[in-house]
Amino acid sequence: MSPDRPVGDLFRRFRERLSAERPDAAMPGGAAARLRAGHGGLERLSAGSGSAAAEESGSRATAAGPGVGRTDAGSRDAGLAPHPPRDAAPRRRRGGKGGGEQLNVPPAEFTSYYGRPVLKPPVWRWDIAAYLFTGGLAAGSSLLAAGGQLTRRPALRRAGRVTALAAVGASTYFLVNDLGRPSRFHHMLRVAKVTSPMSVGTWILSVFGPAAGLAAIAEAAPLLPERGVLGLGRRLLPPAGHAAGVVAAVTAPALATYTGVLLADTAVPSWHEAYPELPAIFAGSALASGAGVGLVAAPPGQAGPARRLAVAGAAMELWGSHRVENRLGLLSEPYTQGTPGKLLRAGRALTAAGVVGALVGRRSRVLSVLSGGALIAASVCTRFGIFHGGVASARDPRYTVVPQRERVDRRAADQV
Repeated sequence: MSPDRPVGDLFRRFRERLSAERPDAAMPGGAAARLRAGHGGLERLSAGSGSAAAEESGSRATAAGPGVGRTDAGSRDAGLAPHPPRDAAPRRRRGGKGGGEQLNVPPAEFTSYYGRPVLKPPVWRWDIAAYLFTGGLAAGSSLLAAGGQLTRRPALRRAGRVTALAAVGASTYFLVNDLGRPSRFHHMLRVAKVTSPMSVGTWILSVFGPAAGLAAIAEAAPLLPERGVLGLGRRLLPPAGHAAGVVAAVTAPALATYTGVLLADTAVPSWHEAYPELPAIFAGSALASGAGVGLVAAPPGQAGPARRLAVAGAAMELWGSHRVENRLGLLSEPYTQGTPGKLLRAGRALTAAGVVGALVGRRSRVLSVLSGGALIAASVCTRFGIFHGGVASARDPRYTVVPQRERVDRRAADQV
């Protein structure tokens, strides 16, 4: 730029004002000399001398300006702050080969978008957890009733049939209450889809419910008069009840386990990953709760099948609970922490106490009743613990993203 131009005049005035504010006496000797040399170089540069003037004014290490790079050594000689270091050896890239540029960004850690869950948590409420329990109780009671029917234990048969009818009625109420309108349950019967656990479960309930109801009504046959139309019902109900009891018992295993398949078929991480264990847990819980009904309602002399049912159900339930709390890695955490962890631990303790009491109290009515109540309470805790554990895993995005990344890394490692 030429000194005759307005820009050159402004620059000269700025340089004179800077010299007046910072006299050479206030600077070290070397710095003042370099500043004078820089002033001369800048004047020659403004007069149009080009790059030669820049070479006279010093090296890049001592040049001033916001856009000029410096080195650490040159900055120390000039009394200037480093801006930024240029003579440091570049760091190697993470996982790269050879040299690379300096990394200024730390490794990223996982955070979800504004802390929101990746999955939408299930909208199911407590009534679905209660539905899981009552469905299992109905299935276990039907198997108990079938055992009493085959071994000629009327008290055991009667307790199982009546409890199965009451439990399946409660299950229907909880399910319809969650659906919102009874017609929705009816509409699901218009289609039979084997690949849909919900559709299969609807048809299972439709078969099990009437069979369990007829078997329970047959228990009222001795109360009917012996003559007339009601007398005919008194003679026909017992064989019909036996047939209906067999149908209910055959359908009971599917009723006890389909809810576990239904939960595992969702995208909820801790439910989906536990697909091998959930049906076993629900089957064992159903058997244990049915055995509890027998221990409570039947006298000790007729409770032999109930005790054997309690041992088998407790073994399955404890095995499955142990697996979901230890096999799933990160996805086992929701089953061991907070409310789900407390419920599942209480369920295990009650199950163990109920089995021990059932085996020890063979001749004690009081101990049998306490053991049966413990087994029923254990089933409640187990079903609610599994339910709340899955909901907790859906609310935390860590349980969705981290396992996905691990699966991707494993597949990439297998391909190499």
